[in-house]
Amino acid sequence: MNESKKKEPKIVLSTIFLLDYLRKYGVLIALVIICIVLTILSPNFLTVQNILIVLRQISINGILAIGVTFVILAGGIDLSLGSVVALTGVVAALFAQDASYTVTVALSMGILSGLGIGAINGLIITKGNTVPFVVTLGMMTVARGLALVISDGRPISNLSESFNFIGGGNLLGLPLPILIFTIVIILSILILNHTKIGRYIYAVGGNENAAKASGINIHLVKTFTYIVCSGLAGLAGIILASRITTGQPNAGIAYELDAIAAVVIGGTSLSGGIGKITGTVIGALIIGVINNGLDLLNVSSYYQQIIKGIIIISAILIDRKNSQH
Repeated sequence: MNESKKKEPKIVLSTIFLLDYLRKYGVLIALVIICIVLTILSPNFLTVQNILIVLRQISINGILAIGVTFVILAGGIDLSLGSVVALTGVVAALFAQDASYTVTVALSMGILSGLGIGAINGLIITKGNTVPFVVTLGMMTVARGLALVISDGRPISNLSESFNFIGGGNLLGLPLPILIFTIVIILSILILNHTKIGRYIYAVGGNENAAKASGINIHLVKTFTYIVCSGLAGLAGIILASRITTGQPNAGIAYELDAIAAVVIGGTSLSGGIGKITGTVIGALIIGVINNGLDLLNVSSYYQQIIKGIIIISAILIDRKNSQH
């Protein structure tokens, strides 16, 4: 009897340890399991060529997901990402098409247009005291409309070789989009973990009233996150336009859904204040690996949408359950 009583605390502690371990590393374990299953089902999955294809494909969604991580950590949301990708791609393509402008100008104009959209989103949400969901939903339509107006509803082609190199070229033996994605990951981790503004973002998302009481400029912090988010969407738009060698006004449709899904799958709470860039990267990898694996297995794109939707709903349910604890 006494021995059974002694064992009970040990069992409880072991269970708590296991649950805590799964909470911390569950997403990474899930990624490893998915990779193992796909390797068994498709011998072509775990090859260097296919891995590079996956990483190149997720670079755009990964950059978008990192941007929206900033916003969600501060307690917001951004639904305009896909349209910003289209707008910035079109703007950059316009300047990349004209031989009188260098590739630096095209890059600058694309990213600046993204930063401008982010600043407008942030100011309307903070100064207007409006709901982020509604504001960014409206901006989604505005940005898409601007992309269509600027391009006259047609793809912008005949871009310079130096511009097309951004999305299609290799550097140091690796596709350039992968290297850009890596730089974005490193810079984002440094900002969130080792700067004052990073600490403020977590504080605002964790408890806005407490952050305000401690003297943090709530409006400035929130606006900053939207500027970062749309600025990175601008970078993603440039990479996409370069990769497909056209500025496409209809590009980026539903990209915001994959980005937000990657963030939630990666463990960032939709309530704000909890999450890491590394988790978001793993979330983006999971989505990219699943998409690639299903393509290799010749699964219909219709079923892929269903599977992706189930994953998103499951991630949200898990986030909801964790937030209640």
